[in-house]
Amino acid sequence: MSSQKFIERKFGDYYKGNDVNICVPTSIGEREFGFLLFEKGMLRHMSFTTKEALESFLEATMCSDVYYSCAYYESPKAEMDRKGWLGADLIFDIDADHIPTSCERVHDKWICGNCSFSGRGITPKKCPVCGSEKFNVSTWPCEVCLNSAKKETAKLLESLMQDFGFCDKEVRVFFSGHRGYHVHVESEVIKTLGAVARKEIVDYVSGLGLDVSFHGLGEKNRRVMNAYQGVRLDDSGWRKRVALGMHNFILNADEQDLRDIGLRENIVEAILWNRDSILKSLLETGTWGFIKGVGFKTWRKIANHGVKLQSAKIDTVVTTDIHRLIRLTGTLHGKTGFKKVEFPVSAIDDFDPFDSAITLKEATATVFVSDAPEFRLGDEMFGPYKSQKVELPTAAAVLLTCKGRAEVLE
Repeated sequence: MSSQKFIERKFGDYYKGNDVNICVPTSIGEREFGFLLFEKGMLRHMSFTTKEALESFLEATMCSDVYYSCAYYESPKAEMDRKGWLGADLIFDIDADHIPTSCERVHDKWICGNCSFSGRGITPKKCPVCGSEKFNVSTWPCEVCLNSAKKETAKLLESLMQDFGFCDKEVRVFFSGHRGYHVHVESEVIKTLGAVARKEIVDYVSGLGLDVSFHGLGEKNRRVMNAYQGVRLDDSGWRKRVALGMHNFILNADEQDLRDIGLRENIVEAILWNRDSILKSLLETGTWGFIKGVGFKTWRKIANHGVKLQSAKIDTVVTTDIHRLIRLTGTLHGKTGFKKVEFPVSAIDDFDPFDSAITLKEATATVFVSDAPEFRLGDEMFGPYKSQKVELPTAAAVLLTCKGRAEVLE
């Protein structure tokens, strides 16, 4: 059996199995559905009125990925200019691809599309062998990547619920099935917002263009009783986030971290030597700047870095696209074989994608693994593997095969 046929069969078994749990979107009859078919391209402009009709289609059709529109339409089957847009949910995509991580140089792999020369880490602009600018990139969903994405998601959720006032019934959070998370906001308040208004929301949660001068770090706030005062941890909105970013950075920073934001050696030493008193003052009174030799410009640099730490790293294009197709909950991701899973907002800290999103648990498969890092599925560890034959549980074999790291032998 070829590797492609193996994946198709396992995906087909899932959609025909008893443990499949497809979660249809609200107002299903007003949504457009799209399906990425194995080696046959994209099928769009589909519409279903019931969950049963959708499930029957999935049982009969070999799909690697299943999507539905964030938008509501009068005629979902029509071409885009004739659909009759009624509104759209507010969608956020938080993906490890948009977050700098320490692991990308280790497990992410690129292959030249011309000469097949390969390497790891950041994809070069040109192949060092043939000069080609075309590459095939293979990423990997590791625990470091997904923990980074989870932290960004938590920051986004806090902003949406505390600053925008959305309640937990309006905000839904999902593991995407690959390297990140989705956040959906379903509310009449935002349903008819256009792309420009959604861009304003994007700018807010990502801190784009934020000037700390308007959030407690302006010249008029410079001197209060021989110290600087303006941002407080008990404040709200971005003024609170600026304070929190400053506090957390000073709390955790080492010498190199402080140098990396452009601080001179004597200032680095002064901040580290007085770290405890700075943190105490920020917590109790919201004042700082009483450290000799550490001036206002230094605190502005720390504040600006705090903004970066507190901003949510999201795929901005997804949120502003009022016609976007998003992966359907309960369906499999064609790059991993993991499913898109919803979980309560309150459970984000404890959610484990390498357990909750795993399907295809029956049987085993023998594969030849070309190259794969160590990884975990549930409570079991696998790898690392290098040019070796191995028998694996189906979920592990599907992951490696989908990622192009293995070929099925049996």
